[in-house]
Order: sequence, then structure tokens, then C-alpha cells
Amino acid sequence: MDYVYGPGRNHLFVPGPVNIPEQVIRAMNRNNEDYRSPAVPALTKVLLEDVKKIFKTTSGTPFLIPTTGTGAWESALTNTLSPGDRIVSFLIGQFSLLWIDQQQRLNFNVDVVESDWGQGANLDVLASKIAADKAHTIKAICIVHNETATGVTNNLATVRKILDHYQHPALFLVDGVSSICALDFRMDEWGIDVALTGSQKALSLPTGMGIVCASPKALEATKTAKSVRVFFDWNDYLKFYKMGTYWPYTPSIQLLYGLRAALDLIFEEGLDNVIARHGRLAKATRLAVEAWGLKNCTQKEEWFSDTVTAVVIPPYIDSSEIVRRAWKRYNLSLGLGLNKVAGKVFRIGHLGNLNELQLLGCLAGVEMVLKDVGYPVKLGSGVAAASAYLSNATPLIPSRI
Repeated sequence: MDYVYGPGRNHLFVPGPVNIPEQVIRAMNRNNEDYRSPAVPALTKVLLEDVKKIFKTTSGTPFLIPTTGTGAWESALTNTLSPGDRIVSFLIGQFSLLWIDQQQRLNFNVDVVESDWGQGANLDVLASKIAADKAHTIKAICIVHNETATGVTNNLATVRKILDHYQHPALFLVDGVSSICALDFRMDEWGIDVALTGSQKALSLPTGMGIVCASPKALEATKTAKSVRVFFDWNDYLKFYKMGTYWPYTPSIQLLYGLRAALDLIFEEGLDNVIARHGRLAKATRLAVEAWGLKNCTQKEEWFSDTVTAVVIPPYIDSSEIVRRAWKRYNLSLGLGLNKVAGKVFRIGHLGNLNELQLLGCLAGVEMVLKDVGYPVKLGSGVAAASAYLSNATPLIPSRI
């Protein structure tokens, strides 16, 4: 039962962790088993091949690590770089800030490119730094694809174009925690060397699995990388891959079966259809925000995120009270504003296994909360704007045609 009971279902609209489909919950409802038996390696082998599809790679090598996105960050850095290596990293919100903090604590030489929160990565500055780096002292570019604190999505294709234009060999490392399986992501086409995500985001699993995918170039970098690594060492995984047993330590059996079910649902819908669905839900949410007379934290349309919308509220309202009231009165979970935007924004997560009617229920709840805290919202305005769009934009469910 719930630790703090509320009638009906909790309406979970934070940008991760997200709703878990019933099929996934049922798949995970199983006993432990011997991971050294033939069954688990057979399951793992197929999972590793199928996971490559969500990264859109044929050449990458995936690792299913029992960790969170933070552990996946550390795995990406320590397997490919050495202490003192120069990294260009973009500070655009709370999660890029945390990754930069990790990079600094791991003793890398971090060249931070900072933008206002609500803006994307300044790629003009990147181009200038890459052009000036004739000696190739920059060893890696680290970027958060989708910054969930502000609802900003960065253009990864442009990063690759800059590196290619100047024929720069820097590794391209991408945090795709709140983007992979929800936004357009093309590891091979964009020349990404390490990409990573977390199970609790668009995959719609419980927290606890960090999924990392490394290019051949990244695997080659492990041979000279001098960062200390033990638990996250890819070489331990690769050794067991060659043996056909796959696991250097005990995996979460239940999460593996959950991942199998989650991937099956994504493939049944079709990954491109999943990405299009996220685009529709995001557009509907932005239309609702506009109808309420509020603004998106993201400052330009080119940076709009299709997995989370950060809503700026008037200064006479504390956005934390909106989140508290939503949970206490309507059993609706919304995302808090973090760090620089704490008290100034609340966040609506619209990612994972989610449909149009679920979103409309959330938007109705937000309107009631806005009224509760004294914002002059016209009840039904956002729902009407969103539903008018969705009634025209929503296709038939692919598996039911």
C-alpha cells in the first residue's frame, strides 16, 4: 500500500521517474534466479542487441549497469579519459551542473561554457574553442541532450558538424537520460562516442539500471584512459561478453525482465511512433501553458523539450506551493523548480508510457491548482487548447489498425 494513502491513482507527471506500464510490472513480478544459469545469459544477449536499436546504432557496444544516471555519467568519463584531460562541458541547468561537478571531482580540466538557464548550449562558443585548438588539447565534449531542469533540448547534430568541420578528434559524450526513447536520437549518424540513459525515464522502468553505449572509438580510448575505475570498468564487462556469461557481478534479474517487456512495448508501437507521440504530448502541453497566460522557461522554440515543460509562474506565487498543493489535494505529482529556478517554475513531465487522455487529466489538475494558489486561470482553457490540438493530431493506435 502507499506510504501516504490517497484514493485513486497517483497522477505521476514529474520528468522521471515515470509511470510503469502494467506489462512491465507483471514481467518483474518474479522470483530471483541463478544468473549463472543458461537462461540469464540468453536473455542478456538478446537485450544487448535490442538496446542498440533505441540508440540507433549498429556499431556501438552497450552496457547494462546496475546504477543510476549518475553512475552512467561516471562510467562514460572514467572509461575514456585520464585525470587532467581537458573537457568542454555546457552548463545550462541543474543536471548539466551536477555532471560538471562530477567531472571536476574526478580531476578533469573542465572548460565550462555557461548559458542562462532556459537557453541551450552555446555552440558558437564551442566552434570558437574547437577552431582555436590546433594542438587538440580538448579530449572530450560533454553535453546534456535534454536538460530536465529547464526543459531545454540541445542540437547534437550541430556539435558533430562542428567537430567534423575542424577535423577535431575529441570524443563526443552525451547524457541522454531524459531523451533516449523519447526524442530523436541517432548515435551512429551523429557520431556520438558515448551515450547513456537511465531506466526510470522514457523506458518506463524502475530506477536502477544505467544503460551506456560506447562507439568503437570510445572502446579504443579505454586502452589509454588512466582514470581509476572498478565497478564501472567496461573491460570487466567485455571479458564476460567474450565468455558468453555477460555479467561481472550480480545483475538485477527483475530489471532485466522488465527491460525485456519495456523494449517489447516500444518496438510494438514503433520507436518512431513513440518519438512522434512525445512530440504531440509536448505540443499539447505548450498550448495549454500559452492558454493559461503563462510562459515556458525555455527561451526559444528551437530548444523546446518534448519530454518536459518548465512553466514560469508570476513572482507573487511560489511554484513550490503549486507542487505541494497538487500532491496534497489532487494526488498529482509535478516537478519542482531546482536551484536557480526554485520557486520560479514548476515542471510537467510528459515522457514514457503515456497517452493523450492521461495528459489531459494532468492539465485539468494543474488548472485547479493554479486557481487554488490565486492565479487567475480560466478553468478549462488549457485543456481546451490541448484537446483541440490532440483531436486533430492523434493518429489511430498503430497496433489497433
